[in-house]
Amino acid sequence: MADTSHGIGGLTYDKKKRSLPGELNIFLAMIIIVVIFEILGQVLPYMNGQSFLFDTQDRFDTIFNEARLRIIILQVSIIGIIALGVTQVIISGGIDLSSGPLVGATAMIVMSFAQTELVNGNPNPKAVFGPWAFDLPVIIPVLVGLTFGAIIGSINGALIAYTRIPPFIATLGMFLICRGIAQAWTRGQPVSFPTESFAALGKGMMPVFWFVGLAILMHIVMRYTLHGKHTYAIGSNEDAARMSGINVKRHKVRVYMIASMLAAFAAIVLSSKNLTAQSGMGIFYELYAIAMAVIGGVSLTGGRGSIPGTVLGAMVFGVIQSGFTYVKLDAFYQLMAMGGIIIAAVVLDKMRQERAAARS
Repeated sequence: MADTSHGIGGLTYDKKKRSLPGELNIFLAMIIIVVIFEILGQVLPYMNGQSFLFDTQDRFDTIFNEARLRIIILQVSIIGIIALGVTQVIISGGIDLSSGPLVGATAMIVMSFAQTELVNGNPNPKAVFGPWAFDLPVIIPVLVGLTFGAIIGSINGALIAYTRIPPFIATLGMFLICRGIAQAWTRGQPVSFPTESFAALGKGMMPVFWFVGLAILMHIVMRYTLHGKHTYAIGSNEDAARMSGINVKRHKVRVYMIASMLAAFAAIVLSSKNLTAQSGMGIFYELYAIAMAVIGGVSLTGGRGSIPGTVLGAMVFGVIQSGFTYVKLDAFYQLMAMGGIIIAAVVLDKMRQERAAARS
């Protein structure tokens, strides 16, 4: 009986070594998590038989709880934008811990250039600059924010590529610098009252639109362009990538610059959505973004992962967060549980690598 088809050089295809696509495994895990929360809603006495994702009170036109679904998607969208940039950084073999504080610093700076002159007919009480900075076209604060993100990312990348500082140390230092910038910008005072055009960037479901659009763009970049191929090559084997002609140093600068620009754009959307900017914005965002990527199958050792996987990882993360709130788990227990989930995701990644090495 003929067993398998032959490949190049006499290699054979072994059916036993087949495995499901990583994204499908993540999707199945999300379904299992939803089922677990549905069961908890039925068995926990204080839940009174509530459903996690389904409408049991005929409040909506569909069988699903639209309000909860909307909250889940909105919760993950802004951090998900950061996770898209973090994904390519981790694939390249690096790490970025500066994205959370960068959100706070960018939000403060951007909102200063997005303020309206009059609030209810009175001068803006939260004005940072003079009349020249009032009612500017929306493109101005957006460009200011993206430029600031590009500068921070370029510094991160240059430190890592040219001085050989470990990514953990370089971005941790930038973590503190960006948090200091956020607090020093207005001495910790919030910046509020943006123009209508700026507020429209984060209104309603716009964060979801930006997240999905950027995810599609980053998927195309990582899958079909030289930038993506070089990123995977550097993460898999940096020395081999260098010998093959890839300018590794320049590419690393570009990777960190793109990641920081995405974090800066997330700050723009967040401050627009909240109609205010505060120096404390972005706390834990860098860890949540890394968690989304790792849950989505991105290997912390570099060279493996995908944007669709990160999107699914973001959805898993959002389902877990919403589920904890649904079962009325206290906030401090939620933090403990999320920490455990991150550790579990890393352990599973390690196990996947060992199994892959054993199969090869």
